[in-house]
Amino acid sequence: MGCRYSYCRPVHAARGALALTAAAAAAYAAPSVARALPPRWRATPRLSGIGDPGHVALTFDDGPDPASTPAVMAALGALGWRATFFCLGNMTAACPSLATDLAAAGHEVAVHGWSHAGAIRRPPGWLADDVRRCRDAVADATGAEPRWYRPPYGELSLGSFTAARASRLRVVLWTAWGRDWRPGATPQSVVADIGRGVLAGGTVLLHDSDCTSAPGSWRVTVDALPLLAERIARLGLKVGTLSEHDVV
Repeated sequence: MGCRYSYCRPVHAARGALALTAAAAAAYAAPSVARALPPRWRATPRLSGIGDPGHVALTFDDGPDPASTPAVMAALGALGWRATFFCLGNMTAACPSLATDLAAAGHEVAVHGWSHAGAIRRPPGWLADDVRRCRDAVADATGAEPRWYRPPYGELSLGSFTAARASRLRVVLWTAWGRDWRPGATPQSVVADIGRGVLAGGTVLLHDSDCTSAPGSWRVTVDALPLLAERIARLGLKVGTLSEHDVV
């Protein structure tokens, strides 16, 4: 039975407005479900970083950090590996010479946003500015236009894709992660966690800074790299950057 009284109409209108607002918010945040593993690998291979089945793309987030990135670079150099580093804009601006060194060593420097803030509760304009500022900092430090964007936490919204497109960047997540940010992580647990994801043709996520991770966690990452190299060698895979990965 409908409401016969005029004072009910504002209530109904308010409920309708709330429903529309909730629907709009859900639609804006809908891309965040793409983080789900493993269905994302099959449904969105380009977003996940699926590429050459004989290759692994190795990526690091949250640097460049003068306390840890040089150690990660040294470990990679000892293995003869190149990787893609998703740098934060504020970290790059604080130490641009490190981003320069990464590029000079043959690594790929990409965009992780100016600050490590999730996308779902950020409006499109804020995200666009955050991504653009980071892109500019990376380009200034390396002398090359970055190609890739990974949102912090892998958190996606419609605004994430709009911001990436405006900065001429391609969004990419990962197919395997070492969970090296955890307080209880060990080199062995990092490699075991990576092994639960997709390695052949996949993209691995690690961190070269503890700015958003457990203090000192980068040391675990460094110690995990030789163990990871043994595992990858057994699989007969090559390791390199995302641009070398021929992402589908």
